[in-house]
Amino acid sequence: GGTCVLYRSSEIRKARSAAAVAVAPAQPTIRKRESLFQASAGRAFNCVAAGFCPCASGAFAALGPKLAQIYGQGESPMTITAMPRAMLAAAVAQDDDARLGSVGIAQTGIEIRTAGADDGDASGIGEVCVHGPTVMQGYWMNPQASAAALSGGWLHTGDVGCIDRDGFLTLKDRAKDLIISGGSNIYPREIEEVLQKHPAVAEVAVVGRRHADWGEEVVACVVTRDTTAAARIERELDALCLQHIARFKRPKAYVFLAELPKNNTGKVLKTVLRERIAGV
Repeated sequence: GGTCVLYRSSEIRKARSAAAVAVAPAQPTIRKRESLFQASAGRAFNCVAAGFCPCASGAFAALGPKLAQIYGQGESPMTITAMPRAMLAAAVAQDDDARLGSVGIAQTGIEIRTAGADDGDASGIGEVCVHGPTVMQGYWMNPQASAAALSGGWLHTGDVGCIDRDGFLTLKDRAKDLIISGGSNIYPREIEEVLQKHPAVAEVAVVGRRHADWGEEVVACVVTRDTTAAARIERELDALCLQHIARFKRPKAYVFLAELPKNNTGKVLKTVLRERIAGV
């Protein structure tokens, strides 16, 4: 069982301190999240909850067995899947990268599946669909959007992923962010995680740009820690991609920006990025 407590805004900081719970910010600002974990290492948190944490091993090294993985969205908030502290600690101990790359198993009372283009069950990668009592009844005064999101009685999350034989869900990307180049599916998140390995990269977002021959091409929008670094690291980023991912997935162009456009919750606005780079 859980507890839900409502606070006035002025009481939130005091309440979080008393509860000894930390919540990490949203992906893809992975380096900022790592900084949070390091800064929190000496504090007496009982639990640190991270919604999709590709840096789980590093966070665990800083915090010890306090890290939990939780997956949800506004339509089923923080309630879809979870990897409790003990389960995540076991995966770290076993150096199980596949398990650490997942967002855990379905929470109590929740069913999950992956759906193909025809909305039938996908045998591999597909759209993550959710059924259970925590799923919304619909969007306020928007019956068309509600019908689309809740088709067949299942919440269609818009996230793409796969479920292994033990029931662990691994997210690949947002369906709308999928890049199709030359008939091949390319998931931006995979490329972003590789590019974030470069020490000069502060933030990165990968998007597709229309291409006359290939349909789309991969473009990486990069914010560097040092503004003078942009000119010298493009070749290094290319080499990093070739080291970790298939050649056809590497960015065909790099666009260096002062900052990435974001909404009020800190999520990168890829629609804005696609519009911005269309003519570059």
